[in-house]
Amino acid sequence: MTSSAITSGQVLTGQVLKGSAHYFDGTSSARHEVTVEAVPDVLRILRNDGELVAAWPYGDLRQQTAPEHLMRLRRSGGPELARLEIRDPALIALIDHYADSLDRTGSAERRLRKRVIVWTVAAAASLVLVAVYGLPALADRLAPLIPFPLEQRFGGVMDAQVRAMLDDGKSGQPFECGTTDTEKAGRAAFDKLMGRMERAAGLPIPLKTAVVRKDDANAIALPGGHIYVFDGLIRQSRSPDELAGVIAHEIGHVAHRDGTRSLLQAAGLSFLFGMLLGDFTGGGLVVIVARTVVQSAYSREVEAAADLYGVSLMAGIGGDPKALGAILDRIAGKVEPGSKILLDHPQTKDRIVAINAAADASPSRIMPLLTPAEWAALKRVCG
Repeated sequence: MTSSAITSGQVLTGQVLKGSAHYFDGTSSARHEVTVEAVPDVLRILRNDGELVAAWPYGDLRQQTAPEHLMRLRRSGGPELARLEIRDPALIALIDHYADSLDRTGSAERRLRKRVIVWTVAAAASLVLVAVYGLPALADRLAPLIPFPLEQRFGGVMDAQVRAMLDDGKSGQPFECGTTDTEKAGRAAFDKLMGRMERAAGLPIPLKTAVVRKDDANAIALPGGHIYVFDGLIRQSRSPDELAGVIAHEIGHVAHRDGTRSLLQAAGLSFLFGMLLGDFTGGGLVVIVARTVVQSAYSREVEAAADLYGVSLMAGIGGDPKALGAILDRIAGKVEPGSKILLDHPQTKDRIVAINAAADASPSRIMPLLTPAEWAALKRVCG
């Protein structure tokens, strides 16, 4: 195909095009009239009688400074002064199309940009798939393998960060309740209740519980056996059994190592996106993980398992196994954002039905968990 058969706007892969050009062999200043043939894999330089002078692979072509209408080429690794000058626009367009090293039209750059976009999207999709499916599955497998001393160390780091997040210092009182003379009786009642529950649970690690001055009707469990009970939950509870039912649910998270699982998943997610963004520093990792564990609800299955554990534990200590369902039913719509125990994961009504069914299947002899005086003192544990 000759250059007159196409225009520079009709370049197609696989075309073959011939055109005239000037060739300098680099050994003399003589200018040779030649025919240039652009085929898909090589640029051929021919004498007018058809004899092949040279064949330049497109990957070896280098462009030299020239006016806009002129393409001036040399071959990388060839004679330094050898060059080829082409003026035919269609031939120039086809050579530029075949030679990514030239890219006068920007086609190679556009192809590269498309490849970068495709690979970026693929990498982002892979990260999302790993975050949604891979990390939870990996965390489920790793959590039971974490030694308890190591989990306790995780919990200590998490506890310090969570305490800093929860304690805004605005009350002017100690963040943890039960430390003043007027509150010690309430703390003693709380310790009695927790001691009874902890003995029945028989966990491999000791529980570290604290009652804190927070108005939310909530309780949270951290890795390593740390449990925070909010003053708002105690005030909303109408009996020791309701309070114990919520705490039993949180002990279920400790027993099932749900906090450790969330920590592993959040840490893995932070590492993945830190790697994507080029940030390998761990300064903010503890904060991210702490916020994830405190603010995010567990899955439907995890919450249901903690509910059933709570029912079983309440039956084991002689408490009312339906008490958790009762407090959920009463205050489910009155929680602050971030409360986990009362979030609709799963739906509160479904949880209550499952709790009551499990309680009916596990009848127990209900006995008072605290005396009326002890319960009254516990209600005033935060003054």
